[in-house]
Amino acid sequence: MKLPKFLLADNSEFPEDLFVVHTEYPRFILNVEEEEVEWLDDLEGDDEETMADEATKVVEAAFKWCDEELAKYDEEEEE
Repeated sequence: MKLPKFLLADNSEFPEDLFVVHTEYPRFILNVEEEEVEWLDDLEGDDEETMADEATKVVEAAFKWCDEELAKYDEEEEE
């Protein structure tokens, strides 16, 4: 099964929070409201700085994707 790169998630135990799940390496769950990341994969690589830069880029991409996705929901509600 092919999964989307990002998924939106919520949970009734955390009603104020919205999560983005990143399904590709490095997999993580981003709590958008708290701006916290839970890494599901160990970040591996020879250069820690390079891995940190890559991790920052993918988390920023998750925030951007979430903003774009939420804007789509807002547009649908306005119609």
